[in-house]
Amino acid sequence: MKIAVISDIHGNMEALNAVFSDINEQGCEKYFVLGDYAMAGPEPNAVVDFFREKILDENFYMIQGNTDMMISNYTDSLYDELKAKAPVMAEAFKNDFINLSSPQINFLQSLPANMELEFEGVKFLLVHGSPRKNNEDILPNTPMAEVEKMLEGVGADTVLCGHTHIPCGFQLPNKKTVVNAGSVGRPFTQEPKACYLVVDVWQGRCVFEHRFIEYDKITASQKLAKRNFKGAEKLAKTLLNPKERHF
Repeated sequence: MKIAVISDIHGNMEALNAVFSDINEQGCEKYFVLGDYAMAGPEPNAVVDFFREKILDENFYMIQGNTDMMISNYTDSLYDELKAKAPVMAEAFKNDFINLSSPQINFLQSLPANMELEFEGVKFLLVHGSPRKNNEDILPNTPMAEVEKMLEGVGADTVLCGHTHIPCGFQLPNKKTVVNAGSVGRPFTQEPKACYLVVDVWQGRCVFEHRFIEYDKITASQKLAKRNFKGAEKLAKTLLNPKERHF
């Protein structure tokens, strides 16, 4: 059985459509979606509606990302707190909250923080950041000892995560596997292609493949630049040449 694992779409329909075209070619039967559907992207409404439809499909399993939780719990004080750290992201955050409809926000709010699943004898734990926190980074250079601490008390064989927008994986001494699926909509790899993960699972074993997909970055960037919030043009440039994750 092949499982597609996608994360961090961030309102990028161009990237999402390209990834799903490849997913269909790969013959994936199940879909794990690890959150961050809308915030700071070209078309947050369209992406949220895409997944509001897909969640009706029994083969889709979806959890909430940290920015989904932020949007669904918007307050002016949370906006002010974010603005002090990352002013452009704060403006995107406020604009997303204003422009998403109540049903769209309710969808983001309804998603679980994590999910345990089992297929073909493999127990999976879906998280956004880490098993401890939805905004905790698991990066290629995260010390393995720290990753082990994050997994204390986790019963799953394989933990699947996102959040950092950088794909990576760990095989821990306790034989647990951790794989970061990367980002569909805001990749922070050297060459910013949309990234997702294919897990081929059978008889208690898994093979993992990160797939890097070309998409129309120019159109996505142009759409984002035209959004009505301060700093949208700056944010749009990160789709073409990612330098900073938050600013």
